[in-house]
Amino acid sequence: MSIEMQFNSIAQLQRLQEIAGSCDDEIFLHSMDDSIRVDAKSFIGLFTLDFNQPVKVVTDSEYLARKVEQLKRKMEH
Repeated sequence: MSIEMQFNSIAQLQRLQEIAGSCDDEIFLHSMDDSIRVDAKSFIGLFTLDFNQPVKVVTDSEYLARKVEQLKRKMEH
């Protein structure tokens, strides 16, 4: 599953990292062209992406996908 998101603050990234750390399933952030792939559980790794652009949040976990979709809805309001 791939969810396109635009992050606007460090707090939003921290919340994503908390979600990622909430279970053992894998979750990654990809640049839109897939040239960069970062483990969302790695706070330092998150800074290799350009967050001025949207990124893709990618996971095979339905649980994590639901949590990310909830975060996305909160960020849009």
